[in-house]
Amino acid sequence: MPEPIRLAFLGCGFVTGVHSRHLRKLRSDFTWGYASRVPAKAEDYQRRYGGFAAFPSYEAALADPRVDAVVISVPPTLHAPLALQALAAGKHVLIEKPALMSLDQYAAVIAARDRAQRTAMVAENDHYKPLAEVLRTQLKRGAIGEMVMAHFLTIFKRLKTANNWRNDESIAGGDAFFEEGIHWLHFIGSLGPRIVSARGFRPTLSQQPPDTRKKSMVVSFHYDNGAVGSLLYTREVPSFFHGMRFSKIMGRDGILTFESSGGIVLVHGRGGPRVIFPVPVDVRGYRAMYRDFARAIRTGAPPEMHLERAMDDHRLMEQIYA
Repeated sequence: MPEPIRLAFLGCGFVTGVHSRHLRKLRSDFTWGYASRVPAKAEDYQRRYGGFAAFPSYEAALADPRVDAVVISVPPTLHAPLALQALAAGKHVLIEKPALMSLDQYAAVIAARDRAQRTAMVAENDHYKPLAEVLRTQLKRGAIGEMVMAHFLTIFKRLKTANNWRNDESIAGGDAFFEEGIHWLHFIGSLGPRIVSARGFRPTLSQQPPDTRKKSMVVSFHYDNGAVGSLLYTREVPSFFHGMRFSKIMGRDGILTFESSGGIVLVHGRGGPRVIFPVPVDVRGYRAMYRDFARAIRTGAPPEMHLERAMDDHRLMEQIYA
């Protein structure tokens, strides 16, 4: 069995804790350490989650020969410079999403990846979650026939505090949809048919403290198979059962109805009506994502969530905000 890959997290915020809890199930593939601009924070995370080291700075982690790969888990506007530094240091990189701020940044990091001959992957866990796999399988099998329309709904009231960095677009890179809705944009374009064009519509309501971001977006889009769809995204509207919501993919022979967070899929189409419960393990796809990262590092093959795939998502995001 190969030695575990040694990861260093650059950044010790909330999402690093989420990643760390999932990595506990993958100890044969990874061991990890933590780097922070505040050394005590890195030490605290090492105490909480274990690992082989706590680094007093990002630069210290990048210079350490024990580190094979880094997870860039800092606010989005800091991703590009850290990714370039990591690749120049010969490290593999996993970049939280939204990965980069512009197409020029994507081109620069792709060029650095190719020069370094290292794996560069985007941490799009939604790509790997069981719900996505079930929907891809049903569409590929033709369960609802030729796809005509799709409607995706994600409604939740989740306000940030006034001092949260996401309230500062110079750090976050954009509003709530840019920073978090990008996961949904990728998800709905990864199920089989690909989104080729998109347009966004935002409410013009004034934003009230403490969370002053724009937090709602409606997106209309065209798929490459001629189908059309819509996404209703909000983080300022309360919803049934604290977030329960249903989305639909409609075809000429039936409809796939699913709870948007992945609990249940209802198939009404070819083969008669049926209910599918996606595997209730790794519901958010983090473990599958890290297994793909390990596979790519060890084999040299590209990961499923390679930079060019995330670049396609960014192109759509630019259309939405245009």
